[in-house]
Amino acid sequence: MTTHRLVLATRNAGKIEEFRRILDAIAPGSIELVGVDQFPELEDVEETEDSFQGNALLKARTIAKATGLPAIADDSGLCVDALGGDPGIFSARWAGVHGDDVANVEKVLDQMREIGDGERGAHFTCVAAFVIPGGAETTQEGTLQGEILRAPIGTHGFGYDPIFRPTGYDLSLAQLGAQVKDSISHRGQSLRAIAPRVALLLDGLG
Repeated sequence: MTTHRLVLATRNAGKIEEFRRILDAIAPGSIELVGVDQFPELEDVEETEDSFQGNALLKARTIAKATGLPAIADDSGLCVDALGGDPGIFSARWAGVHGDDVANVEKVLDQMREIGDGERGAHFTCVAAFVIPGGAETTQEGTLQGEILRAPIGTHGFGYDPIFRPTGYDLSLAQLGAQVKDSISHRGQSLRAIAPRVALLLDGLG
């Protein structure tokens, strides 16, 4: 079996581990996934596009070109109905500092403080992009519906997981185990949707 090395365009350890679990379940032993932390000379890609798809493709194209390896990137975020779809593409830096999960959660909770229980709907969106250097590229989107809780609960996951309860569940994403989360998450959906195309493109590389 040929093992293909893929670069995941993130330094987020939680996201790398989540992607690795999902991809290993889809294609056991055929993909070696590494984060951009393995390439210390690379600078972070500034997310300058105005959509999840645009940012995902921007990151995947940039990393594939810089490393010479196939690259997977995602852009994902929390979209809250009562906030007009915010924080959306700005989810990772909603409180002003990129990747400050605690501050981001606190800001959303503060903005939602006066919102009633029946009006706290939200969804996570993830667009996964796969790019081969100088070659093919493809994207897929996944969405997870739910609602915003009034306080964080749970110790699993990362980001907004502690304040998001998926539709049909009594627990937050941060209370669900990795197996359950991967099976329903927006990221899992997008990766499972893109996997057949990724496998086909990688097979073409030999």
